Amino acid sequence: MQIYCVGGAVRDELLGLPVKDRDYVVVGATPEQMVAQGYRPVGKDFPVFLHPQTHEEHALARTERKTSRGYKGFQVYAAPEVTLEQDLARRDLTINAIARDISGNLIDPYHGAADIKAGVLRHVSPAFVEDPVRILRVARFCARFQKFQIALETVVLMREMVANGEIDSLVPERVWQELSKGLMEAAPSRMFLALRECGALAKILPEVERLFGVPQPPHHHPEVDTGVHVMLVVDYSAAQKYSLPVRFAALTHDLGKGTTPKDILPRHIGHEERSVNLVKALCKRIKVPNDCRDLALIVARFHGKVHRVEEMRPDTVMRLLQDTDAMRQPERFEAFLRACECDSRGRTGFETRPYPQADYLRKALRAAQSVDAGKIAVGHFTPEAIKGAVFEARLEAVKLSMSDGNQY
Repeated sequence: MQIYCVGGAVRDELLGLPVKDRDYVVVGATPEQMVAQGYRPVGKDFPVFLHPQTHEEHALARTERKTSRGYKGFQVYAAPEVTLEQDLARRDLTINAIARDISGNLIDPYHGAADIKAGVLRHVSPAFVEDPVRILRVARFCARFQKFQIALETVVLMREMVANGEIDSLVPERVWQELSKGLMEAAPSRMFLALRECGALAKILPEVERLFGVPQPPHHHPEVDTGVHVMLVVDYSAAQKYSLPVRFAALTHDLGKGTTPKDILPRHIGHEERSVNLVKALCKRIKVPNDCRDLALIVARFHGKVHRVEEMRPDTVMRLLQDTDAMRQPERFEAFLRACECDSRGRTGFETRPYPQADYLRKALRAAQSVDAGKIAVGHFTPEAIKGAVFEARLEAVKLSMSDGNQY
């Protein structure tokens, strides 16, 4: 029985990055031998075991044979005679197909170390085309490793998978899993641009694909192209290390601009409402979690109002706080303001411009929160009367905060 450290841990060591988890491949063993040595079986689709002391995953060396479409359409064969090289051959990229033995020696039959040095994401074998998730993984690695480029021959295979319909077998949960991971990387735009290069973006996120080539007024958007703008917004949200809901809202806030009638371009009248409908459909299709969906919806609907908040009357500001449920969900409102800030600064030349609107609304919210709703409710006998009285009291507090000479 021989044990090798494999995959991401070896890759990240060679890149000089911290290693979070280590995975191991076991060659020359049976499941019965693993259990006899104290390993605990956990694998459902193939033999995986947890080490009795470290609890690190140890998988028996295996091969795979494609039996049907999709990432689950494989027949797995694990046996003592399967070699390390055969196990590594089924992996997606050469940089993930490197092993290290217990003495520290590298086993690199597919030249992954050379590709790490050259900054290349290259498929291990033609079997790459059998698993559509690999398209998403390669794109995600672009977002993580900013200096890496996809090998041209790998792009060709990715395009083939899109053209032959293999990508259509992706299940929504896996699409969201990979997209959410990519959004949390340092340069999310590289993931979406990689998907676009191979034609996958139009299949997975057609609402985002439609944004590219759609013009915006140059005086507001020097970058002009809506798709470019959204990529800038997403990358700004990543640079600020904002949460996943903020980053998803950054990606989806302008979806409606992709459906603007051509005869009114480059203006986008009513794009907010169109964006809301598209966000709803997108979230339902790929099963986006509720926290990401709910924030994306209010950002899509109200981001334009936030940008113009300094021009608003106090009652309009108060209604904005009410419509975004700011009093009951102040943490989500803060995330909402951050997404709006990303939208403003995700424009060429606007990256460091002040965004006082956010502090303006933070102050208005603090003023509204200072009102004792319970105290006001005394003496009012119907829910409608209480609601109206509380609104008026909050409105007066907001008015006072806006006129006290200390705007923020």
